[in-house]
Amino acid sequence: MKLKKLGRTDIDVTEICLGTMTWGVQNTEEDAHRQIDYALDNGINFMDTAEVYAIPASPATYGKTETYIGTWFKKTGKRDKFVLATKISGGGNGWIRDGAKPSRRSVREAVEGSLQRLQTDYIDLYQVHYAARGHYHFGNGWHYAPHTQNKAEVPIQIEDALQGLNDMVKEGKIRHIGLSNETAWGIGQWLKLSERKELPRVASVQNEYGLLQRAFDLDLAELSHHEDVGLLAYSSLASGVLTGKYLDGKVPDGTRGSIQPGGLWRNNEHSAPAVRAYIDLAHKHGVDVAQLGIAFALTRPFMTAVIIGATTMEQLKVDIGAADLTLSPEILTEIEAIHRRFPRPL
Repeated sequence: MKLKKLGRTDIDVTEICLGTMTWGVQNTEEDAHRQIDYALDNGINFMDTAEVYAIPASPATYGKTETYIGTWFKKTGKRDKFVLATKISGGGNGWIRDGAKPSRRSVREAVEGSLQRLQTDYIDLYQVHYAARGHYHFGNGWHYAPHTQNKAEVPIQIEDALQGLNDMVKEGKIRHIGLSNETAWGIGQWLKLSERKELPRVASVQNEYGLLQRAFDLDLAELSHHEDVGLLAYSSLASGVLTGKYLDGKVPDGTRGSIQPGGLWRNNEHSAPAVRAYIDLAHKHGVDVAQLGIAFALTRPFMTAVIIGATTMEQLKVDIGAADLTLSPEILTEIEAIHRRFPRPL
């Protein structure tokens, strides 16, 4: 398992990161512990979670995933075996601090809540889950409306959150900070303010990236390269859509599509032909399409780690095994040809 540097920090993380968002809805505590054990046994040292997990998010599931991780730490005493990442909600969920955006005050409350659930006294990477303003993530098109974006307010809100994160770094409760579901402009604001105010510097950004979603290839890739803000890619399999299990209207029992009606926006008439093309490519070269998707993401020069998620042990084994798959120049050329035909299938 290859190691990558986390931004400009002194932390080395494995290129496969164990994702956890199904733990608490689709997966039990026992399932979660089994997945952590297997990941550790197979060389993974990086695990990502969030206060809002499990997904689908609700008051009943809030904090469950962190709690499951905390019980594993307590049971095994192996907190030191993982670089642990979690996230503060970007605001808008009414059951989380009344929907408040990240601020100096809310950051402290969120961090201390996560530490208690995780049964640890520090978090290695603490991330802002999504921008507290309009953005194009989660399947949204870009609906930028200048009259709703107060130019003066955004930097003030970011600086206030940075001050809260700085408090936590000084107190030793978090080591480094990151972003998630951010834009190139947004990351630039965080970097600029951290430099001007001598506040913690963003080490990474966690955005969606995979064969069906390659927005990061453009301005974000350039920013990542020059500023050493590595990508932690989520949904490289487009929530399972890439595997073809939802084609022709199928919704298998126990899948995310079956428990979150309307939430599987990646499965649509635009993505279906692209999915078929990538499945045909995988079959042509005798590889698993899920491993194809993860292995492709790992080839990207801006990639720090691919976050995998699994609801079964078999899926977990397949996903982790993708780290051993080397894609030939021929396959990469054919991937680009498919991408040319279907540049934005989601």
